[in-house]
Amino acid sequence: MKKISEKILQPIKVYHIYAKDECLYNNLSEKQFDNVWKTLRGMVGLMKTDYSLDDLSYEEVELTRQVNEEHSY
Repeated sequence: MKKISEKILQPIKVYHIYAKDECLYNNLSEKQFDNVWKTLRGMVGLMKTDYSLDDLSYEEVELTRQVNEEHSY
């Protein structure tokens, strides 16, 4: 007997980065987030901008994605 497909719930994390109340980046992977977050904090800390380090924030969101997996027995 062959089982055609089974739905598996697989959680993934994505990140959104904000400056004040404005979303600058959304749905970043962890690797992308790490790079962008370090770069933004460095830029705001070194350059004269309308933002301070306190204006930067991020949100970590865990999404559940369905993956179809086929099994053969």
